[in-house]
Order: sequence, then C-alpha cells, then structure tokens
Amino acid sequence: MLVNYEYCSGCHTCEVGCKERFDLPTGEFGIKLSQNGPWQHGADDWEWNFVPIPTHYCDFCKDRLAAGKKALCEKQCQSFVIKVGPLDELLKEMKTTKRCVLYNTTNDGDTPKALF
Repeated sequence: MLVNYEYCSGCHTCEVGCKERFDLPTGEFGIKLSQNGPWQHGADDWEWNFVPIPTHYCDFCKDRLAAGKKALCEKQCQSFVIKVGPLDELLKEMKTTKRCVLYNTTNDGDTPKALF
C-alpha cells in the first residue's frame, strides 16, 4: 500500500470503507487516519498532514485484489492518494512521489508495517 499523504484531505472515507468491510465496532479500524499538525510556519502559513495507517485488521483486501478489484480504501479515497498493489510497482511510483509512505506485511503475513 502506497499512501501519497501530500494530497490526503483527511476525509476519512478510507476508514469508512474498511470499517464496513470488516463490520468493525466503534473505536476499531482497519485503516486509521492519523493527523500530524497543525504547525504554523509563518503568519498565514500552516501545515497539516493526514496519513492513513493500516491496522492489524488490514489484509490489503487480498480477496478483492485476487478478483481484479481495488482495495476498498483505494476505491473509496476521494483524493486518489492510496494505491494497493505489487510491491515492485509501488516502489517505482514511490520514486516520483514527494511525500509518501509505503506499507507491506511483515514476515508473518498479517501485520502491516511501514517500509519507508
């Protein structure tokens, strides 16, 4: 999963799609939007970063990908900042993306982990 957080608007639609997929209770998430900031850089210059982070529930929608569909978080994303796919393709795209984070599963195959 590659997240280009430079353009994430913080809309939470990725959370909603994943929450519905797993029928998660209140307070539980498959992908959770994290907010960093705001930081003031000048009189009228502010910075916020929103970064969707997969949790232990996330399996990168392997069943949907196997059926030729997009992961729900990617499908729901209104800013088109989430991409789920083969690691080699995401690494290529990462080279042209300014602010991003790449997630993959750990060796146990279950737990998402930030790579970069």
